[in-house]
Amino acid sequence: MYASMTAARRQRAGILGFAPLVVLLLVGLVVGPTALAATRIAKAERPNILVAISDDHSFPHAGAYGDRAVKTPAFDRVAREGVLFTNAFCASPGCSPSRAALLTGRHCWQLEHAGTHASSFPDKYLVYPDRLEQGGYHVGYTGKGWGPGNFRDSGRTRNPAGPKYQGRTTDAPPGISNVDYTANFQDFLEARPEGAPFCFWFGAHEPHRKYQEGAGLAAGKNRDDAAVPAFLPDVPEVQSDILDYYVEIEWFDNHLARMIDLLEQQGELDNTLILVTGDNGMPFPRAKANCYEFGIHVPLAVRWPKRIPANRVVDDLVGFVDFAPTFLEAAGVAPTEAITGRSLLNLLVSSKAGRVERDRQFVLCARERHSSSRYNNRAYPIRAMRTYDYLYIRNFRPDRWPAGHPAGFRDAPFGYYDIDGCPTKTLLVENRDADPFQQFFHLAVDKRPAEELYDVRRDPANLHNLADDPKHKAVCGQLRDELERALRSTGDPRILDGGEIFETYKRYSHMRHFPAPQDVPPAK
Repeated sequence: MYASMTAARRQRAGILGFAPLVVLLLVGLVVGPTALAATRIAKAERPNILVAISDDHSFPHAGAYGDRAVKTPAFDRVAREGVLFTNAFCASPGCSPSRAALLTGRHCWQLEHAGTHASSFPDKYLVYPDRLEQGGYHVGYTGKGWGPGNFRDSGRTRNPAGPKYQGRTTDAPPGISNVDYTANFQDFLEARPEGAPFCFWFGAHEPHRKYQEGAGLAAGKNRDDAAVPAFLPDVPEVQSDILDYYVEIEWFDNHLARMIDLLEQQGELDNTLILVTGDNGMPFPRAKANCYEFGIHVPLAVRWPKRIPANRVVDDLVGFVDFAPTFLEAAGVAPTEAITGRSLLNLLVSSKAGRVERDRQFVLCARERHSSSRYNNRAYPIRAMRTYDYLYIRNFRPDRWPAGHPAGFRDAPFGYYDIDGCPTKTLLVENRDADPFQQFFHLAVDKRPAEELYDVRRDPANLHNLADDPKHKAVCGQLRDELERALRSTGDPRILDGGEIFETYKRYSHMRHFPAPQDVPPAK
């Protein structure tokens, strides 16, 4: 599926190679305080902005990337009529910190409480919907905005994604949200003041679990077409689970298609910047909640016909912190505080494909607490650096269980709560001592070393840790130093003083209680 191609051939074929490229970390960019910046975007030319974000959706699960079992005509249209990215990475492998980074243009460790899961969102961190609203935009969201968490606790009066449009519901299959995203978008458009550009956040609840088991097979999908990653067993139970995941991606895509049709009918489509992505990776063992490829590598396509040349595949490696400055620059609105991300506008309006901006060198990802899955609600802190060739991971507390405490794993849902409950998890736990499942179980739950290094070209599933390989000693040392410099320059508490402050942030979602000490070996 990911055969090597030139950029031109990939454009013609509509199928991507697995060719990660690079992003520059721009630290401490401070721009002028004026509400309307003196940029190339004149006020009359400001685009509408539609951000469509699925929930737990890994690259490469879209038709434009060559996955033949999932049908995503809307995503494929945005990619065909705009730019398809091969190397987009979320800020964190969990939803609320990743969304906070997207909204602010700042890394998770720069956001205090908002940088961890299900906490609060300090109102001193400005978000792009507020800045656009101050600049004359009509803003709103439907579905899942920022969350889970408590945005009111720190002084906010509304979700950071904007005013809520949630009044319309629809009949939906089991496991799928009944929010009528499209009807709510229509209500939002009808509420828009005459002449105002809009910025809308379409946050689908799909493909977050739970799924209707067997939905993919019932929809006529073939188990043999399921793209099973190499860190999971390629067996019927997992194939079917992945097909169920595809069904929910298709629900998201169907609503996106209807929104595009609505904009086309109203004559708004060509001057709407549409960005489609997923907040983090697929909800399977060793994917979501992990800083491996299938936890942080997400789909991304961007369309804006008035400014963006169509039918391009771009390999530059970009991150979620780049989105907020992109929207603000496109709208001619200047942020009033430091932003870590770097606008993608120059890259988007270029006519080039492949690698466009050669000075982009790496992208950073992070994880703190995910679910409530350890004694005293402790985190499993990770920082990761992705370059063109390698994924380097630093596990700051390697003594802790990465997938959560195994306590109670004899009974469903088996502990390891950082892995979502699902048929694949059940299969691995119940068959943990039997081949071929034993190796996959241990890949998902075993403790990990302080350092991990993966050659992403040869090992996209991140199965072979090269951190202790003498042949990769120089590379590992270089990336270790680069990561530390990047974290220090951006003020990461984990590298500055150990980061125990992250362990103190209040959790507002469900809390579990585990025995102390938390790191006991699992029973056999």
